[in-house]
Amino acid sequence: MKELPPCPVEITLQLIGDKWKVLILRELMPDKKRFSELQRSISNVSQRMLTQQLKAMERDGLINRVVFAEVPPRVEYSLTELGESMAPVLDSMQSWGNYYKKVMQEES
Repeated sequence: MKELPPCPVEITLQLIGDKWKVLILRELMPDKKRFSELQRSISNVSQRMLTQQLKAMERDGLINRVVFAEVPPRVEYSLTELGESMAPVLDSMQSWGNYYKKVMQEES
């Protein structure tokens, strides 16, 4: 196991601090998805970047990758129990984002 920082906030940022990882979590919260579905639902992410982020998240225990023995091969991604436990974090981020948006609109 890799050495983790002493600060819990730093650990969380290390795992999901990249914008793509947060968006991947958001897309996988409701249900599993194939690579192409993820790529379509996350605007501006390149195939290479999405592949890198998915591999890192799988390595970190946040997502599962299942390859089906079909031709052409089908791969599905889903959240692990650990990944699903990020739901309150994403909910808090959404609430704060809505609050920020409201405050900024009122100031305009």
